[in-house]
Amino acid sequence: MERLVHVISRDGTRLAVWRSGEGPPLVLVHGTTVNHSDWVTVLPELRRRFTVYAMDRRGLGASDDTSAYALEREFEDVAAVVDSVGQPASLLGHSFGALCSLEAALLTANIHKLILYEPPIPIAGGAEFHPPGLLERLKALMAAGQPDDVLATFLEEVAGQDPGRVALQRGTPAWPARVAAAHTVVREVHGTHFYTLRPERFHELHVPTLLLLGGASPAKHVVATNAVAAALPNACVVSLPGQMHIAMHTATRLFLDEVLRFLA
Repeated sequence: MERLVHVISRDGTRLAVWRSGEGPPLVLVHGTTVNHSDWVTVLPELRRRFTVYAMDRRGLGASDDTSAYALEREFEDVAAVVDSVGQPASLLGHSFGALCSLEAALLTANIHKLILYEPPIPIAGGAEFHPPGLLERLKALMAAGQPDDVLATFLEEVAGQDPGRVALQRGTPAWPARVAAAHTVVREVHGTHFYTLRPERFHELHVPTLLLLGGASPAKHVVATNAVAAALPNACVVSLPGQMHIAMHTATRLFLDEVLRFLA
């Protein structure tokens, strides 16, 4: 049985968290353009082993938003959800949610284990994370009242989806809600673009950490994932053969096996 609970973040924003299952606590943090339902393929198995807390990040799903946005508020949100559990919890973040989870680990002492799946972190000297001029184009589309094109551009140029797949998504019932939250795409791309990984900040973060990396993911994810692993004193990288950025959908069993092995 899934139950909606609410957690109040440090700045007063009310976050929607969907609790289900029974067992040790596990917090799930989704990526850009989606909400907690992005975990639908893996939830049945996770619920059998854990009490799952699948949050909607601010401005997405059933969570509230604020007019004043800063990337740091996202980090505080994740930490607030972890702390609300009342005991140490494992934390799994995907993509932008992985970046938020990494930073949240510096804000709470209540993380038991940490799993990060391809956090989108630009690394100096590494592969270009965003296409040139992407942020400016997204801002221009949003200002011109074209949120549909904001979402499509992000999916094609950042998520690497082909236009045919994006066209199919446009016909799904979930598309209008994703378009309505297109402003979150712009601010999250902005936050990622200007984020700097400072390894010295994480030298004392001894939480056991698993970094998941698609075996067929582009160089930008390989560079970022390995850089994060190098910054953490207790981290390992596991490659998911043949996969890219959404293995929980494209290779659900493989994804679950690695997650459950690490959390066991």
